[in-house]
Amino acid sequence: MSDNGTRRIQRPAASEPDGQWLAEVAASASRDAGDVPVALLGDYLPLLADAAITGRKPKRAELDAVETLGRKAAEQGISAGRVVQLYLSAARRLWQDLPDVVQSRDREAVRAAAAAVLHVIDDAVATLAEGYAVARRDLVRHEETLRRELIDDLLRGDSDLGGLVDRAEPFGLDLARVHQVALAAPSRRLPDTDTAMTALEAVIFDRLGDRDVLVATKDGLLVVIAPADTTGSDGAPAGRDTDDNLGRLMHDQLRRLPRGQPWRIAVGRPHPGLYGIARSYEEAREALSMAGRLRMPTPVVDARDLLIYRVLLRDQPAIVELVHAVLHPLTRARGGAEPLVATLQAYFDTGGVATETAKHIHVSVRAVTYRLERVHTLTGYNPADPAQRFTLQAAVLGARALNWPEQPLPAAG
Repeated sequence: MSDNGTRRIQRPAASEPDGQWLAEVAASASRDAGDVPVALLGDYLPLLADAAITGRKPKRAELDAVETLGRKAAEQGISAGRVVQLYLSAARRLWQDLPDVVQSRDREAVRAAAAAVLHVIDDAVATLAEGYAVARRDLVRHEETLRRELIDDLLRGDSDLGGLVDRAEPFGLDLARVHQVALAAPSRRLPDTDTAMTALEAVIFDRLGDRDVLVATKDGLLVVIAPADTTGSDGAPAGRDTDDNLGRLMHDQLRRLPRGQPWRIAVGRPHPGLYGIARSYEEAREALSMAGRLRMPTPVVDARDLLIYRVLLRDQPAIVELVHAVLHPLTRARGGAEPLVATLQAYFDTGGVATETAKHIHVSVRAVTYRLERVHTLTGYNPADPAQRFTLQAAVLGARALNWPEQPLPAAG
């Protein structure tokens, strides 16, 4: 028994390291490190024993072998701390149980042996860590390439379903679930997108878990693919709260970053299955583009709020004709069409209440009433008449989508 009560390994009294002795040292070190495979020690223990007995330093080829072992440890998913612990524990145990030929030497000889062993430990652990780090970088780059290719194919929506299911599984993505896509657009190009991605991943993973969520970049935008609950706690559809929560969660985190402000977030509607991801992505892209064209003041845009514009713009010639026929007469008003269109828009947005409209556009109620009368006179459509209001409102929505009257209407043909 040793002084600390542990069983001492029987040491050979020979000048050459005994294979069985080193095997027992390796097995004990493996247990110390949480059962890290003994094979990751390679020829490390014989190197230590040789250094202690003969003072020999490791050769370059021997250190290259240690570096290879560091790479293997990383590829096997073993943490760097456990691998280093394996090597340090092996060195400690070997030194405790060195052959009697070493322990019987005089003080200077033992000091020289210790220095030689420490030299091997220093070189071996440093080389091991270097190999581990190189392999981890390679694995990260490879994983990032796979992630980027997976996201590109998911957002495109035209890849082989079976292949995508297999490729998505390592990233924890269940393509049978309902997902939604959210896009974040910075006001200017980010010099370092990794910081923004890390910030998003931290908060989203904390709220939604690290499975079934992907965060990436595409075309200068931050992309989040996240699960969306199809029903609430009462069994009813979850509704817009699900979309708002994801969008506002992203915006609240991104606005804290020193760069990229102001951010605009667009969230596509939730859709099931593989092709639902591509569909949600296209909705988010359209919503982001439309919000910019409409100069919407809100930083978070829900695609469902802009569905009417998608409907209108599917037949652009028809909406151009509607805007021209209904609203173009307003260009004859003094001051042009812009004040009257803005008044109509505010009037419809406030539910047809003149006092609220006046507050919204910062004019008097009398000015609002006058402008509505001018609209009726010039267009022949009365905003207060329910039968005629729908035509006017559709034309105003079309004007917003086409950015008219600030820009000329596209050719209707």
